[in-house]
Amino acid sequence: MKNLFEKLTIAQKLALVAFVLGFIALLIGNPNNSNKITINAKELSLSTIKDHDKINVMTLADWIIKEKGDYTLVDLRSEKEFNEYNIPTSINIPIESLLNSDLMRNQKIIVYGIDDVTSAQAWFILKSANYKAVYILNGGLNAWKNEILFPKLDVNATEEQKAEFEKVKQISLHFGGSPQIISGGTATVVNQEIKAPTTPKISAPVSTGKPAAKKKKEGC
Repeated sequence: MKNLFEKLTIAQKLALVAFVLGFIALLIGNPNNSNKITINAKELSLSTIKDHDKINVMTLADWIIKEKGDYTLVDLRSEKEFNEYNIPTSINIPIESLLNSDLMRNQKIIVYGIDDVTSAQAWFILKSANYKAVYILNGGLNAWKNEILFPKLDVNATEEQKAEFEKVKQISLHFGGSPQIISGGTATVVNQEIKAPTTPKISAPVSTGKPAAKKKKEGC
């Protein structure tokens, strides 16, 4: 079953997630629960998250560097996983706690998990609860690690690719990443070269090692 799921495309995975969520909602829906999720399983299973509902990791990295603050970045993983590593500026709200959180329905929300599947679940939950501006981080934390923290460039890359990688390298280093050059299947970490300012050398006075001659006293 696990192997079969892994062979599905992203669109198929999202459709399956939507169907499962809809089925669960039908089973456990409580009309007296203010946090009840109303999900149209057929509608969601036939739909996929569109490109305009996704934020790529490069765009997010640029927003963080520029300190753009018109969004809330939500890490959907467990508290333990969040404490081990999280994307800067993110807050931790495990997916099962989303509807009990302080998130506002009119704010811009970007959710991420390990991959797109967890993010899709959160997207469906929030959209079904009338949250207006919900986005997923495309590729999740896996994409952040691969494209931001550990970007790779083939040793035989073109000049254009090298120039583009130089930009990515600076972004990676900003977040404490380790850009890598790939050669023959082996990754070599690219270190940022920082040249220390050169200090002018001042030559010390040369000592002859002989004591200064004393002046003779002259008589009257």
